[in-house]
Amino acid sequence: MGFAETFKALSDPIRREILTLLKNGRLSAGEIGSHFEMTGATISYHLSILKKAGLIFESKEKNYIYYTLNTSVVEEVMLWLSELKGDVSHDQEK
Repeated sequence: MGFAETFKALSDPIRREILTLLKNGRLSAGEIGSHFEMTGATISYHLSILKKAGLIFESKEKNYIYYTLNTSVVEEVMLWLSELKGDVSHDQEK
């Protein structure tokens, strides 16, 4: 996972909304798509970007593909941002 891919994925409000949906548990592409007014191909594109960034996992069961949130990548980004914020605060104290 590279931060460039992660931040590119997070830069889109649709993809952020998909991640928010997945925080409550796994969903199929159809279930995700039902929350948006866009084509299945567009939803697939967004899911592909999120998967490439390592933000979601994909698992196949029977005729369905389910997506789940990869919390370890989210935690890694949060840790980096927290450290960055800590460095800024430390510099301001000098």
